[in-house]
Amino acid sequence: MQLTAPATSRRLARDADGMAVASFVLGLIGLLVLNVVLGPIAVVLAAVALWRGTARRGRALLGLTLGIADLVVLFSFAQLDHTLSWSF
Repeated sequence: MQLTAPATSRRLARDADGMAVASFVLGLIGLLVLNVVLGPIAVVLAAVALWRGTARRGRALLGLTLGIADLVVLFSFAQLDHTLSWSF
């Protein structure tokens, strides 16, 4: 069964909206735990959501910002500890 063009575009838009929300949630969680993993995933999901033209552009941009902040937090704490990992 082949999807028609409007059905395909609706599905892609819904997927992009889901990616925007997922990037926001992963970026937010990544500030506290597993930022080395969740930060890059948040950045990639936000970039793909923006590229696909999500209706939730603000959430995608916030996810992108939080993903980058995850990596900044990781590198700054790693520099303070002089290790590749950090802990409280």
